[in-house]
Amino acid sequence: MVYDAVIVGAGACGLMCGVQAAALGKKVLILEKNDRAGAKILISGGGRCNYTNLYSTSENFISEDQTFCENIFKQWTVKDSIWFFESNGIIGKEKVLGQLFPVSNNAKDVVSVFLNLLRKYKAELKLNCSVTNVDRTDESLFETIYEINNRKVRVLSKAVVMASGGLPIGKLGASDFALRTARSFDLRIIETAPALVPLTITGKDKEWFAALAGNSIFCKVSNNRISFNENILFTHWGLSGPAILQISSYWRAGEEIVIDLLPGFSMAEIISEERNLGGKRLLQHVLHEHFTKKFVESLAKFLPIDKKIASLSKVEAKLINKTIHHFTVKPAGDKGYDKAEVMRGGLATEELSSKSLESIKISGLFFGGECVDVTGWLGGYNFQWAWASAFVIAKNL
Repeated sequence: MVYDAVIVGAGACGLMCGVQAAALGKKVLILEKNDRAGAKILISGGGRCNYTNLYSTSENFISEDQTFCENIFKQWTVKDSIWFFESNGIIGKEKVLGQLFPVSNNAKDVVSVFLNLLRKYKAELKLNCSVTNVDRTDESLFETIYEINNRKVRVLSKAVVMASGGLPIGKLGASDFALRTARSFDLRIIETAPALVPLTITGKDKEWFAALAGNSIFCKVSNNRISFNENILFTHWGLSGPAILQISSYWRAGEEIVIDLLPGFSMAEIISEERNLGGKRLLQHVLHEHFTKKFVESLAKFLPIDKKIASLSKVEAKLINKTIHHFTVKPAGDKGYDKAEVMRGGLATEELSSKSLESIKISGLFFGGECVDVTGWLGGYNFQWAWASAFVIAKNL
């Protein structure tokens, strides 16, 4: 049998591509190395699955070519995602910042949508299959070889869709197979790195951060590229939380990040107002109005928290303002692919048609989802890319 397409990977992109292609009457085979489909969907959002973002645009993505994904998102919009899931019984509810979750708060419901549709359209899904090679045959078909139950199987297809994801979360079967396949066809790869990942602190400051483990603070976190206003979380190894995960995608080793611990306020004005009231309160009592007791106590390492506001010198007042609004951190590194939500980098978009996601050099070879150099922010953006890229590929098979 010759399939219209073999889809490597039954994650978000592979499942959506399989459903859309089968609905168009294509004979598709999806090969998944795990014992279940949608493994990463199932753990996303703490098992609740933040399946899109209401405010998703190309601005929320990192890529060597920032405009590349615009053509893809024109073909499959956020409204299309919402309609698709609503048509299949998934009603969304917005949490924060446009993040859309199923009202059931159950990621299994999202995966079930795809499994039901694959059955409806008679698409083939094989689990526990480890794809080892993809190549062209003399007949201009693709030959995909996979292993199952200790035996090798060879299948032929008119097209191959690489939807096997990236390197994050090895326990879920993450691999660089899509990138290795791309290299075997002489396609260019943008250097990859963990993204949406916690950052580590070492050296003399390590103990200070570790002592605050569990404390969460709403902050503005920035570098010379971008800023995010969300919570940070102190951990035993350094920093995590939404704002840190967001900035990590833009952070490079050796760089500093700046944290405004009190965005929307002016510490200088707070001190000035306290002085106008007599300045009898200690600095720590003023800070308690904005931070936890433990965090205020930790600031004693940097600030004279036991001093009355009225007694603060101009130099001390400036130091307080700078510490609160310009707290500078130089991370030692990140927690790596096992703790990263996604991979930055991947197949260079210049290798693909922005209309179809088909390889410009290799007719019939498509790439979608995380293996492509399109990396979204935290909050449902990467799922939107997965759905959109899958749809575009399916209609161009």
